[in-house]
Amino acid sequence: MTENAPQQQTDLPGAWNPAEEEATLYQGWVDAGYFTADATSDKPPFTVVIPPPNVTGSLHIGHAFEHTLIDAVTRYHRMLGDETLYLPGMDHASIAVHALVEKQLRAEGTSRRELGREAFVERVWEWKEQYGGKILAQMKRLGDGVDWSRERFTMDDGLSKSVNTIFKRLYEDGLIYRAERLVNWSPELRSVLSDAEVEHKEVEGELVSMRYGDGADAIVVATTRIETMLGDTAVAVHPDDERYAHLVGTEVELPLTGRRIPIVADKHVDPEFGTGAVKVTPAHDPNDFEIGQRHGLAMLTIMDETGRIADTGTEFDGMDRFEARVAIRERLRELDRIVAEKRPYLHSVGHSERSKEPIEPRLSLQWFVKVGPLAKAAGDAVRDGRVDVHPVELRKRYFDWVDNLHDWCISRQLWWGHRIPVWYGPNDEVVCVGPDEQPPSGEGWHQDEDVLDTWFSSGLWPFSTLGWPEKTPDMNKFYPTSVLLTGYDILFFWVVRMMMFGIYATGEPPFKTIALHGMVRDKFGKKMSKTAGNGVDPIEWMDLYGTDPVRFALTRGANPGTDLPISEEAVTGARSFTTKLWNATKFAMMNGATVAGEVPPVAELTEADRWILGRLDLVVGEVTAQLADFQFAKASETLYQFTWNELCDWYLELAKVQFYDGTEEVAGRTRLVLGHVLDTVLRLLHPFIPFITEKLWTSLTGGESVVVAQWPTVTGGYADPVVDGRIADVQKLVTEIRRFRADQGLKPGQKVAARLSGPGFDELSGHADSVRSLVRLTVGEDGFAPSVSVEVGLTTGAAKIELDLSGTVDVVAERKRLQKDLGAAQKELAQADVKLANQSFMDKAPEPVVAKIRGRRETALTDIDRITALLAALPEA
Repeated sequence: MTENAPQQQTDLPGAWNPAEEEATLYQGWVDAGYFTADATSDKPPFTVVIPPPNVTGSLHIGHAFEHTLIDAVTRYHRMLGDETLYLPGMDHASIAVHALVEKQLRAEGTSRRELGREAFVERVWEWKEQYGGKILAQMKRLGDGVDWSRERFTMDDGLSKSVNTIFKRLYEDGLIYRAERLVNWSPELRSVLSDAEVEHKEVEGELVSMRYGDGADAIVVATTRIETMLGDTAVAVHPDDERYAHLVGTEVELPLTGRRIPIVADKHVDPEFGTGAVKVTPAHDPNDFEIGQRHGLAMLTIMDETGRIADTGTEFDGMDRFEARVAIRERLRELDRIVAEKRPYLHSVGHSERSKEPIEPRLSLQWFVKVGPLAKAAGDAVRDGRVDVHPVELRKRYFDWVDNLHDWCISRQLWWGHRIPVWYGPNDEVVCVGPDEQPPSGEGWHQDEDVLDTWFSSGLWPFSTLGWPEKTPDMNKFYPTSVLLTGYDILFFWVVRMMMFGIYATGEPPFKTIALHGMVRDKFGKKMSKTAGNGVDPIEWMDLYGTDPVRFALTRGANPGTDLPISEEAVTGARSFTTKLWNATKFAMMNGATVAGEVPPVAELTEADRWILGRLDLVVGEVTAQLADFQFAKASETLYQFTWNELCDWYLELAKVQFYDGTEEVAGRTRLVLGHVLDTVLRLLHPFIPFITEKLWTSLTGGESVVVAQWPTVTGGYADPVVDGRIADVQKLVTEIRRFRADQGLKPGQKVAARLSGPGFDELSGHADSVRSLVRLTVGEDGFAPSVSVEVGLTTGAAKIELDLSGTVDVVAERKRLQKDLGAAQKELAQADVKLANQSFMDKAPEPVVAKIRGRRETALTDIDRITALLAALPEA
């Protein structure tokens, strides 16, 4: 109920026009400061930081899905009265930006290396100002209720200070170190890639078996990357493989190199794969690296940063890795060392997400975070209940990641990003410089050339955006954040890192709840991709149907932790819902629905009024509980069913009778009830469909804005099982009469004389006018001659409906129609019987197919009985 509501508006246009309304409404919310959080407020805080999209990005369907869910939950909490902060921002996206700007430079006939570091970084900032942030405008289009006054960028001065501060602390605590380790290497970018930037694809390659050594000591190994044999430092076999037991501990000559390498026993080897013997290249394969560490093998890097063979002392030095693959294979063939070849051979190969090239596992000197103690703290925070993972089924996936983390490579050989704050001196000095410290100067001192992995700064996002390491009012008020709403696909890449850094830096987990959603897929459940051509552009859908239907289609499928198949049909269905809501509100306002007054006492209400108010109370309770539990799909569906089926299809129809056929007192009370119900429904729907609810709610109530309206609460006192039972009987009776009318061939709007009787109807006598109005029946006067009748079983007994069809139905035409329908049903029955009697078919057909045929047979039998009865009831022509 809106207290002291001003005079309502009544000038709703005939239809909702989102293209004309949405942008104006959104800017009005921003200008009014509805999304600006107050760190000095006494209200309880509710904080969500946006998963920062890349500065290069534009709004794709995954963004639209995630942002809609976050916006829904923050709008809900704002209406609850919480001091709500939905904090926006962008990630600097080192690799993505490099790829775009370097593409521009190539088009200009230059490169970043020709430009130089300082000029290149300046060029990137220029690009960011000109092209970056497209997604921010699209977020406004989606209705994201973010606090634009607190917008952040991971390369801002404040966030850069946070990055520098935590690097220094980690370094001094021995949790950051520099070492040679195997990494994902991009020859094109000449940089390390994170696991998140590597896509694994099935490719058609080759499996080549080749012989090392000669005579009795010869051993055959198989590989998909023959070029790496130049870096082999061992051959490994399984310790229980008797075929090679006599060779373990001996050496064999490595072809083309003149080196001799040992044969070692290691349990990692699968005796069933190939010959059971594998070549070991520790500097170019992650599994081989582990074997190399266990056996103290030499680790020879045989490729430079561009992916060319280097420092092997062979004729292949200088060749590209793929060129070398062919040359080495053919040289081994000349030496009669190729034993077998399988081509094509399907296997998984990691590719750079940006440059699309195959990545090269490569031993390299890099910076790492020692994650052991950090990961343990992140795991403990969930185990001891400080952080809740929702849905609970995904806790196991969280622990699978956090309990099995390897040390994290954080250095990248790029220029755009947070440069590693380490200086090297002329006498091998190493100095880590904090944000308020001066770097060493003098001849021979230089800063590390690398920048930090983008995920490093993203890992600080929940607290760096609030001003950490300073003790700012925002940190005091809004940290820890309330919930992280994000996809399960980045549970490891981002969520775990935020947990590690948040606990390490502040002593508290960065959020109280991790609410994980699934991936948006196409309508067949397949992953969307440019290659598959099944992606959708949410902006196009918003252009066609408006923003609200896109949001509602997404929330109706948003079950926690599960993937969402989306289709344009779902959006058009949601648009039908918003159209229904618009028309219902417009009808109500045209008939004087109002919030200017209290809902009348229960004793003064009709049973229809009490029923809808009782149902509304249940819906308020259900939706509130569902939103609190991040059950967006259930909340959306609850509101859809109530609004469409109960409010629009039933109560509005019953209200028409009370408006037009009741007394002025009844009509006046109905206007108050309908106004209250719509006011409440529009507030409940607002988090999901903010634009149309704002227009309708302010027009109906005259209130300031539904954005800052109070969230509805359960009123109580309306629920009455007896009343609910009577309305259910009215619904059943009306539904059966409508079906009966259709069976008689009557048009929907055609009025027919009828007599209603029986104990069931007598119990509903107070609803007689409503029933007759809803099913277009008039009272049978003198001379009433019923030609057909039907009985409907209700909770209090049977209701008999008799219709006088004289002059209303063309009996000859109706008999012809029914006979045609009877023939079709009999044909369906015969076809089903033939199939079910065919033993050969029954033996081979899947059970679901057989069940479907049996179902069709039962339907046909029911139709035959029904139509036969209708034919018998028809009067003679």
